[in-house]
Amino acid sequence: MSLPDLNLLIALDALLSEGSVAGAARYLRLSSSAMSRSLARLREVTGDPLLVRAGRLLVPTPRAIELRSQVGQLLLDAQSVLRPVQTFDAARLCRTFTLRNSEGFVENFGPALIARVSGEAPGVRLSFLPKPHKESAPLRAGVVDLETGVIEKDSSPELRAVALFRDRYIGVVHAGHQLARGEITLARYAAGRHIAISREGIFHGPVDEALEQAGITRNVVTVVAGFATAVALARSSDMIAAVPERHTVVLRNGMYSFPLPMPVPDFTVALLWHPRMDADPAHRWLRNCVREVCSGG
Repeated sequence: MSLPDLNLLIALDALLSEGSVAGAARYLRLSSSAMSRSLARLREVTGDPLLVRAGRLLVPTPRAIELRSQVGQLLLDAQSVLRPVQTFDAARLCRTFTLRNSEGFVENFGPALIARVSGEAPGVRLSFLPKPHKESAPLRAGVVDLETGVIEKDSSPELRAVALFRDRYIGVVHAGHQLARGEITLARYAAGRHIAISREGIFHGPVDEALEQAGITRNVVTVVAGFATAVALARSSDMIAAVPERHTVVLRNGMYSFPLPMPVPDFTVALLWHPRMDADPAHRWLRNCVREVCSGG
């Protein structure tokens, strides 16, 4: 099916407004012959003469009168669609945004983010989803609006990303643990019973790689999928967890936290979204909210 020439709507609006071929031509800065050709095409596609001669004037047919208000509104709607958004009023926004995050993000940053969003946009709701994997398909499919995580070498290059904060691994044990007293040496740390964190169930991670640089291995007795589970296990046992510091501030409340006795590379937590949402003013506003909350602003 061939698409209609939408430029004819502009010509029809001018003809109906001016009531003459010459007037419509002047309005659109076209020649009279070009305007006459447009009228002929309009008569052909609508099956109606639209404008008929009455003496020296052209008068609209009943069909033309019926179309006049419709054509005007169609052009106004088209102009609204094609015009850049001039203003954005968060207070009038009614929308639900979906965010996908690793464990600990909502517990630590959720209250401040919800308060910020509710204060500026009472009609906005936030839906937080867990992040069981690093696949970016939910962002591409539009199921998720924003995602937080560490950008890996194999991350999708099509995604937009902005850094939120730097984080580092620290150790955490219950307040009465033996590591809560005295100097924490490599030997004392490695000799404990450890919890590994991996969504894929892998017992070996960044902490083990750092220990191997010193020729030491640790005793990993269990592996869990997330930070919250690791902290909960460490809280109620003699096991040691190595978790991201900023992601687990609230989770570690009342526990003993300490710097790891060996250097483990820091990492950057980023905010990710699909490029089709770049220019959306509401999405841009929410991205700014997340950035400011995570930076402590």
